[in-house]
Amino acid sequence: MKTMETKTKIIQNPPRSRWSELLKRPAMDSEYLDQAVEDIFFAVKRKGDQALKDFTRSFDGVEPGELEVPSSLLADAEQRISPALRDAIQVAATNIRTFHLAQEFRSVEVETSPGVVCWQKAVPIQRVGLYIPGGSAPLFSSVLMLAIPAQIAGCSEIVVCTPPGKDGRVNPAILYAARLAGVTRVFTVGGAQAIAAMAFGTESIPAVNKIFGPGNQFVTAAKQAVQKLGVAIDLPAGPSEVLVMADETANPRFVASDLLSQAEHGPDSQVILVTTQRKLAEQTLEAMEEQLQLLPRKDTIRESLASCRLIVMDSVDDMVEMVNGYAPEHLIISMENSRRVSEDIVNAGSVFLGNYTPESAGDYASGTNHTLPTNGFARAYSGVNLDSFLKKITFQEITPRGLQGLGETLQQMATSENLEAHNLAVSVRLDALDKENPNGN
Repeated sequence: MKTMETKTKIIQNPPRSRWSELLKRPAMDSEYLDQAVEDIFFAVKRKGDQALKDFTRSFDGVEPGELEVPSSLLADAEQRISPALRDAIQVAATNIRTFHLAQEFRSVEVETSPGVVCWQKAVPIQRVGLYIPGGSAPLFSSVLMLAIPAQIAGCSEIVVCTPPGKDGRVNPAILYAARLAGVTRVFTVGGAQAIAAMAFGTESIPAVNKIFGPGNQFVTAAKQAVQKLGVAIDLPAGPSEVLVMADETANPRFVASDLLSQAEHGPDSQVILVTTQRKLAEQTLEAMEEQLQLLPRKDTIRESLASCRLIVMDSVDDMVEMVNGYAPEHLIISMENSRRVSEDIVNAGSVFLGNYTPESAGDYASGTNHTLPTNGFARAYSGVNLDSFLKKITFQEITPRGLQGLGETLQQMATSENLEAHNLAVSVRLDALDKENPNGN
């Protein structure tokens, strides 16, 4: 196997013309993915639960049983995890709940002009579906990140789909987190077929209004496909990524550990260091090789490091410009003036400041949400938050006097847009008011 040194190079002050090439994300074969997802969707629409069981047998290598996890397994999940893990999940849940409770919507009623009152109401999305990856990395943390704000928002049904383990069952930590966070139903099904089931509905799995959650490239492609079918998704999300900004005050061992922690998500993850110090880049590379030997997922990490970049820039201003152009999912700023530097960041999913704020904290238990835009979508999308589970409905109420005051404006604009029915809807009311009060009193 090639060593990491042959794959990861230090790049010194590249010209702007090379930035986009250096920061290019690993590409996916979209044509193949789209066709595979289309085939899966067709099968699930036609055969429902049977298709889901067939795919579980083929893709997960286990004989499927009942798709829905019995409530008894949810109830006793606490007994099947260690007390230490139970306590850790409870701490994380408390912090996530505290942060998201602070985001609660506060309605404001405004009189925009005399007799014209407008306000907004937050309404929970009724039924949401959460996709939770399982297998070798069962992401029970994602259950907390998604179900807790859904519960706070007041979603009436919170459905989880997650693939089975090698024993055909759902990891008990996922089940415990689900019960703690208010999940109503859990189904043992994964992959693009789970997204299809939550979009179309099957005999067992209800169709939902919006689908949330991370996943591999098939899950990502399936989520993008269901948008065309009228089912909302949380945000465009693909392989995980982190960019670290560092200066001479950064600890290379810390930086190396942050890069490796994201690289272990999968071979298509991307990790980047941007620094003003070549010595730091060299020390980080050495520390990465040392720490890699200690990690059980080293083969996956080595594949991911094929797209790793260690970039040395001449100035902090250039670093900031490069970061904003890349728009990373996770941004770590390990610099002397990290908070001041962060003020110039406009494109990032979540930002971690200082030498003692590892990205792992946001992944698990600091309280912020770890479901974030990847692949440059942080230029336009926020990460998941309480608003993601709410709809905002606007209201307006106009008194007769309010309509008389606003009427001429409405008529002028409707006529100018050649929409005379709009004009008529105003004029018939104004005429009625004139007849009721011909003297204008």
